[in-house]
Amino acid sequence: MENSQSHLAYLALEHAIVTLALRPGALVTERQLIDLAGHGRTPVREAIQKLAWQGLIMVKPRVGLQVAEIKPSDHGNVMQVRRELEPIAAALAAEHANDGQRKQLMVCARSMGECAINGDLAAFFAADKAFDEILEEVCPNAFITSALAPVQTHARRLWYSTANPNRMDRSIALHVAVIDSIHQGRVGGAREAMTALIDYLSQK
Repeated sequence: MENSQSHLAYLALEHAIVTLALRPGALVTERQLIDLAGHGRTPVREAIQKLAWQGLIMVKPRVGLQVAEIKPSDHGNVMQVRRELEPIAAALAAEHANDGQRKQLMVCARSMGECAINGDLAAFFAADKAFDEILEEVCPNAFITSALAPVQTHARRLWYSTANPNRMDRSIALHVAVIDSIHQGRVGGAREAMTALIDYLSQK
């Protein structure tokens, strides 16, 4: 996975948005985001560009930067895309992942398991982001991954805003089932496990 300064800045800001440390609708300055990310101006500006492309930060002329609001229609729209594309991505990952990527996925599964024990929701969302980035790296269809990247982040923010420990435990179990199927190279199993996960996450 990528470890450039701009990507690390992006991960820090994305996590702050997902976990509502940066509240929906909040006006923020570049200086605030630099301080929050802990990286320099150029990496943070590149991170802002990516977040703007994903629809998480709005760049408003003469106003500045605004964290995107959460709209009532977001959940249904996001899950509609995920339901169609993520089972395909999981199946392709099960088919194409190399040994190193399969090991990375198991690290994610272990991290998620620790979050279930500790009840650490923010850490689970960080592990989930790592899982999504491995899938993006593995999936050979760039059109699928380009469509999924923004909606996965929006989905995490929506879910965080209403999450509770009981739902987290079930979500972790379903994530681990997907990872196990990919790790074992079970194409059909990965597709089915991802469908089950998306069906669960679609429940409000």
